[in-house]
Amino acid sequence: MTLLDRIKNRFRNGNIVEKLIYINCFIFFSTLLTRVFQGLYINEYNFIIEWFSLNGDTNSLLIKPWSLISYGFLHADFIHILMNLIVFYYIGNLFLEYFTHKQLLNFYFLGTFFGGILFVFSQNYFPLFNGKTATLVGASAGISAIFIGIATYIPNYQIKLRFIGFVKLSYLAAIWIGLDLLGLIGNNSGGHFAHLGGALFGFLFNSKPKTKKSNLSKYFRNILKRDKKPLKTVYNSNKKRKTTSNTDLTQKQIDVILDKISKSGYDTLTKSEKEFLFKQGKN
Repeated sequence: MTLLDRIKNRFRNGNIVEKLIYINCFIFFSTLLTRVFQGLYINEYNFIIEWFSLNGDTNSLLIKPWSLISYGFLHADFIHILMNLIVFYYIGNLFLEYFTHKQLLNFYFLGTFFGGILFVFSQNYFPLFNGKTATLVGASAGISAIFIGIATYIPNYQIKLRFIGFVKLSYLAAIWIGLDLLGLIGNNSGGHFAHLGGALFGFLFNSKPKTKKSNLSKYFRNILKRDKKPLKTVYNSNKKRKTTSNTDLTQKQIDVILDKISKSGYDTLTKSEKEFLFKQGKN
Protein backbone atom coordinates (compact mmCIF):
# COMPACT_ATOMS: atom_id res chain seq x y z
CA MET A 1 0.00 0.00 0.00
CA THR A 2 1.45 3.38 -1.04
CA LEU A 3 1.60 6.44 1.21
CA LEU A 4 -1.22 8.03 -0.77
CA ASP A 5 -3.40 4.96 -0.29
CA ARG A 6 -2.74 5.01 3.43
CA ILE A 7 -3.71 8.67 3.64
CA LYS A 8 -6.91 7.98 1.69
CA ASN A 9 -7.74 5.06 3.99
CA ARG A 10 -7.11 7.13 7.14
CA PHE A 11 -9.26 9.93 5.75
CA ARG A 12 -12.07 7.55 4.82
CA ASN A 13 -12.14 5.89 8.25
CA GLY A 14 -11.46 8.97 10.39
CA ASN A 15 -14.04 10.95 12.34
CA ILE A 16 -15.09 14.46 11.33
CA VAL A 17 -12.27 16.07 13.38
CA GLU A 18 -9.61 14.00 11.61
CA LYS A 19 -11.17 14.67 8.21
CA LEU A 20 -11.14 18.44 8.80
CA ILE A 21 -7.51 18.20 9.89
CA TYR A 22 -6.60 16.34 6.68
CA ILE A 23 -8.46 18.91 4.58
CA ASN A 24 -6.68 21.80 6.30
CA CYS A 25 -3.30 20.13 5.81
CA PHE A 26 -4.00 19.42 2.15
CA ILE A 27 -4.96 23.03 1.48
CA PHE A 28 -1.94 24.30 3.43
CA PHE A 29 0.52 22.24 1.39
CA SER A 30 -1.29 23.21 -1.79
CA THR A 31 -0.80 26.85 -0.80
CA LEU A 32 2.90 26.20 -0.22
CA LEU A 33 3.20 24.78 -3.72
CA THR A 34 1.54 27.85 -5.23
CA ARG A 35 3.96 30.04 -3.26
CA VAL A 36 6.88 28.13 -4.72
CA PHE A 37 5.34 28.52 -8.16
CA GLN A 38 4.80 32.20 -7.43
CA GLY A 39 8.44 32.70 -6.46
CA LEU A 40 9.69 31.01 -9.65
CA TYR A 41 7.31 32.36 -12.23
CA ILE A 42 4.64 34.80 -11.13
CA ASN A 43 6.27 36.97 -8.42
CA GLU A 44 3.19 38.81 -7.11
CA TYR A 45 0.19 36.53 -7.39
CA ASN A 46 -1.04 33.60 -5.31
CA PHE A 47 -4.33 32.22 -6.57
CA ILE A 48 -5.37 30.43 -3.37
CA ILE A 49 -4.58 33.30 -1.00
CA GLU A 50 -5.98 35.92 -3.36
CA TRP A 51 -9.35 34.24 -3.93
CA PHE A 52 -10.04 32.37 -0.71
CA SER A 53 -8.72 34.60 2.09
CA LEU A 54 -11.07 37.14 3.68
CA ASN A 55 -10.34 40.79 3.02
CA GLY A 56 -11.65 43.47 5.38
CA ASP A 57 -12.78 45.59 2.45
CA THR A 58 -16.55 45.20 1.96
CA ASN A 59 -16.17 45.65 -1.80
CA SER A 60 -13.90 42.61 -1.89
CA LEU A 61 -16.52 40.65 0.07
CA LEU A 62 -19.11 41.41 -2.61
CA ILE A 63 -16.79 39.96 -5.26
CA LYS A 64 -15.96 36.77 -3.34
CA PRO A 65 -18.65 36.15 -0.67
CA TRP A 66 -17.44 32.54 -0.23
CA SER A 67 -14.36 33.94 1.51
CA LEU A 68 -16.46 34.27 4.70
CA ILE A 69 -16.05 30.48 4.97
CA SER A 70 -13.02 29.61 2.84
CA TYR A 71 -10.58 31.71 4.91
CA GLY A 72 -11.10 29.19 7.73
CA PHE A 73 -9.16 26.58 5.75
CA LEU A 74 -6.09 28.73 5.06
CA HIS A 75 -3.09 29.34 7.31
CA ALA A 76 -0.24 31.83 7.23
CA ASP A 77 2.62 29.46 8.12
CA PHE A 78 3.51 26.09 9.62
CA ILE A 79 3.38 27.25 13.27
CA HIS A 80 -0.04 28.79 12.66
CA ILE A 81 -1.59 25.59 11.33
CA LEU A 82 0.25 23.39 13.85
CA MET A 83 -1.05 25.26 16.89
CA ASN A 84 -4.58 25.47 15.52
CA LEU A 85 -4.83 21.78 14.64
CA ILE A 86 -3.36 20.57 17.95
CA VAL A 87 -6.03 22.48 19.87
CA PHE A 88 -8.69 21.36 17.40
CA TYR A 89 -7.75 17.69 17.74
CA TYR A 90 -8.19 17.58 21.53
CA ILE A 91 -11.12 19.98 21.86
CA GLY A 92 -12.88 18.56 18.80
CA ASN A 93 -12.74 14.98 20.08
CA LEU A 94 -14.00 16.14 23.49
CA PHE A 95 -16.86 17.89 21.69
CA LEU A 96 -17.75 14.62 19.94
CA GLU A 97 -18.24 12.89 23.30
CA TYR A 98 -21.34 15.05 23.84
CA PHE A 99 -22.45 16.05 20.34
CA THR A 100 -22.71 14.55 16.87
CA HIS A 101 -20.36 14.89 13.90
CA LYS A 102 -22.93 17.07 12.14
CA GLN A 103 -23.14 19.43 15.11
CA LEU A 104 -19.35 19.81 15.20
CA LEU A 105 -19.35 20.60 11.49
CA ASN A 106 -22.08 23.22 12.06
CA PHE A 107 -20.06 24.81 14.86
CA TYR A 108 -16.93 24.88 12.69
CA PHE A 109 -18.61 26.50 9.69
CA LEU A 110 -20.91 28.88 11.58
CA GLY A 111 -18.15 29.89 13.98
CA THR A 112 -15.96 30.65 10.95
CA PHE A 113 -18.79 32.62 9.35
CA PHE A 114 -19.60 34.77 12.38
CA GLY A 115 -15.89 35.28 13.06
CA GLY A 116 -15.53 36.57 9.51
CA ILE A 117 -18.49 38.90 9.94
CA LEU A 118 -17.03 40.43 13.11
CA PHE A 119 -13.63 40.73 11.40
CA VAL A 120 -15.07 42.72 8.48
CA PHE A 121 -17.08 44.84 10.91
CA SER A 122 -13.97 45.61 12.97
CA GLN A 123 -11.96 46.56 9.90
CA ASN A 124 -14.54 49.13 8.87
CA TYR A 125 -15.86 50.48 12.18
CA PHE A 126 -12.93 50.20 14.61
CA PRO A 127 -10.21 52.41 13.09
CA LEU A 128 -8.77 52.80 16.59
CA PHE A 129 -7.53 49.20 16.39
CA ASN A 130 -6.78 48.99 12.67
CA GLY A 131 -4.69 51.41 10.71
CA LYS A 132 -5.20 49.58 7.42
CA THR A 133 -7.42 46.91 5.92
CA ALA A 134 -6.08 43.46 6.71
CA THR A 135 -6.51 39.97 5.26
CA LEU A 136 -7.76 37.11 7.43
CA VAL A 137 -6.79 33.43 7.27
CA GLY A 138 -6.97 30.63 9.83
CA ALA A 139 -9.32 28.14 11.45
CA SER A 140 -9.19 29.84 14.85
CA ALA A 141 -12.71 31.32 14.70
CA GLY A 142 -14.28 27.90 14.02
CA ILE A 143 -12.11 26.29 16.70
CA SER A 144 -13.09 29.05 19.16
CA ALA A 145 -16.77 28.29 18.53
CA ILE A 146 -16.19 24.61 19.30
CA PHE A 147 -13.99 25.35 22.34
CA ILE A 148 -16.30 27.90 23.96
CA GLY A 149 -19.35 25.85 22.97
CA ILE A 150 -18.20 22.72 24.80
CA ALA A 151 -16.90 24.80 27.73
CA THR A 152 -20.35 26.37 28.04
CA TYR A 153 -21.99 22.95 27.96
CA ILE A 154 -19.70 21.25 30.52
CA PRO A 155 -17.93 24.10 32.38
CA ASN A 156 -16.87 21.90 35.31
CA TYR A 157 -15.21 19.26 33.14
CA GLN A 158 -11.55 18.97 34.11
CA ILE A 159 -8.60 18.50 31.75
CA LYS A 160 -5.26 17.26 33.02
CA LEU A 161 -2.38 19.46 31.88
CA ARG A 162 1.22 18.36 32.15
CA PHE A 163 3.12 20.05 35.01
CA ILE A 164 -0.09 21.79 36.14
CA GLY A 165 -2.66 19.12 36.97
CA PHE A 166 -6.42 19.17 36.53
CA VAL A 167 -7.95 22.44 35.33
CA LYS A 168 -11.64 23.16 34.74
CA LEU A 169 -12.61 23.70 31.12
CA SER A 170 -14.32 26.97 32.04
CA TYR A 171 -11.01 28.36 33.36
CA LEU A 172 -9.21 27.46 30.14
CA ALA A 173 -12.01 29.08 28.13
CA ALA A 174 -11.72 32.25 30.22
CA ILE A 175 -7.96 32.38 29.54
CA TRP A 176 -8.63 31.81 25.83
CA ILE A 177 -11.07 34.73 25.72
CA GLY A 178 -8.80 36.92 27.85
CA LEU A 179 -5.88 36.49 25.46
CA ASP A 180 -8.08 37.51 22.54
CA LEU A 181 -9.30 40.60 24.41
CA LEU A 182 -5.70 41.60 25.10
CA GLY A 183 -4.87 40.95 21.46
CA LEU A 184 -7.32 43.63 20.33
CA ILE A 185 -4.68 46.30 20.95
CA GLY A 186 -1.98 44.47 19.00
CA ASN A 187 -1.03 44.23 15.34
CA ASN A 188 -3.42 41.32 14.71
CA SER A 189 -6.53 42.88 16.22
CA GLY A 190 -8.66 41.81 13.26
CA GLY A 191 -7.76 38.17 13.82
CA HIS A 192 -8.66 38.42 17.50
CA PHE A 193 -12.00 40.02 16.59
CA ALA A 194 -12.64 36.95 14.43
CA HIS A 195 -11.77 34.63 17.32
CA LEU A 196 -14.21 36.50 19.55
CA GLY A 197 -16.91 36.28 16.89
CA GLY A 198 -16.59 32.50 16.76
CA ALA A 199 -16.45 32.28 20.57
CA LEU A 200 -19.58 34.42 20.90
CA PHE A 201 -21.44 32.10 18.54
CA GLY A 202 -20.31 29.03 20.50
CA PHE A 203 -21.45 30.55 23.78
CA LEU A 204 -24.82 31.83 22.60
CA PHE A 205 -25.69 28.69 20.66
CA ASN A 206 -24.69 26.23 23.35
CA SER A 207 -26.21 28.09 26.27
CA LYS A 208 -29.63 27.05 24.88
CA PRO A 209 -29.23 23.25 24.95
CA LYS A 210 -28.33 23.52 28.62
CA THR A 211 -31.69 25.14 29.38
CA LYS A 212 -33.54 22.65 27.20
CA LYS A 213 -31.74 19.79 28.86
CA SER A 214 -32.84 21.07 32.27
CA ASN A 215 -36.43 21.42 31.09
CA LEU A 216 -36.31 17.95 29.58
CA SER A 217 -35.14 16.49 32.86
CA LYS A 218 -37.89 18.34 34.69
CA TYR A 219 -40.44 17.06 32.18
CA PHE A 220 -39.46 13.44 32.73
CA ARG A 221 -39.37 13.93 36.47
CA ASN A 222 -42.90 15.36 36.46
CA ILE A 223 -44.18 12.44 34.39
CA LEU A 224 -42.44 9.66 36.25
CA LYS A 225 -43.06 11.04 39.73
CA ARG A 226 -46.68 12.01 39.30
CA ASP A 227 -49.11 10.81 41.91
CA LYS A 228 -50.40 7.32 41.29
CA LYS A 229 -54.08 6.49 41.34
CA PRO A 230 -55.44 5.09 44.61
CA LEU A 231 -55.05 1.34 44.95
CA LYS A 232 -58.10 -0.57 43.85
CA THR A 233 -59.63 -3.34 45.89
CA VAL A 234 -61.19 -6.19 43.98
CA TYR A 235 -63.43 -8.79 45.65
CA ASN A 236 -63.60 -12.23 44.12
CA SER A 237 -64.85 -15.39 45.87
CA ASN A 238 -64.67 -13.62 49.22
CA LYS A 239 -60.90 -13.09 48.70
CA LYS A 240 -59.57 -9.57 48.70
CA ARG A 241 -56.93 -8.70 46.15
CA LYS A 242 -55.15 -5.41 45.90
CA THR A 243 -53.38 -4.09 42.80
CA THR A 244 -49.88 -2.89 43.38
CA SER A 245 -47.39 -0.83 41.43
CA ASN A 246 -43.68 -1.20 40.84
CA THR A 247 -42.94 2.41 41.80
CA ASP A 248 -40.77 1.55 44.77
CA LEU A 249 -38.88 -1.00 42.71
CA THR A 250 -38.18 1.28 39.75
CA GLN A 251 -37.94 4.72 41.37
CA LYS A 252 -34.24 4.29 42.11
CA GLN A 253 -33.55 3.46 38.45
CA ILE A 254 -35.57 6.48 37.38
CA ASP A 255 -33.61 8.80 39.67
CA VAL A 256 -30.31 7.51 38.30
CA ILE A 257 -31.41 8.12 34.71
CA LEU A 258 -32.78 11.59 35.51
CA ASP A 259 -29.52 12.55 37.17
CA LYS A 260 -27.70 11.42 34.03
CA ILE A 261 -29.99 13.63 31.91
CA SER A 262 -29.30 16.61 34.19
CA LYS A 263 -25.53 16.18 33.94
CA SER A 264 -25.01 15.06 30.36
CA GLY A 265 -28.27 15.54 28.43
CA TYR A 266 -30.93 13.20 27.09
CA ASP A 267 -28.88 12.24 24.02
CA THR A 268 -26.30 10.49 26.21
CA LEU A 269 -28.78 7.89 27.41
CA THR A 270 -28.43 4.36 26.07
CA LYS A 271 -31.17 2.81 23.98
CA SER A 272 -32.32 0.64 26.89
CA GLU A 273 -32.50 3.65 29.23
CA LYS A 274 -34.62 5.59 26.74
CA GLU A 275 -36.96 2.62 26.32
CA PHE A 276 -37.21 2.30 30.11
CA LEU A 277 -38.23 5.98 30.45
CA PHE A 278 -40.73 5.63 27.64
CA LYS A 279 -42.38 2.61 29.24
CA GLN A 280 -42.53 4.26 32.66
CA GLY A 281 -44.00 7.40 31.17
CA LYS A 282 -46.88 5.36 29.75
CA ASN A 283 -47.70 3.71 33.08
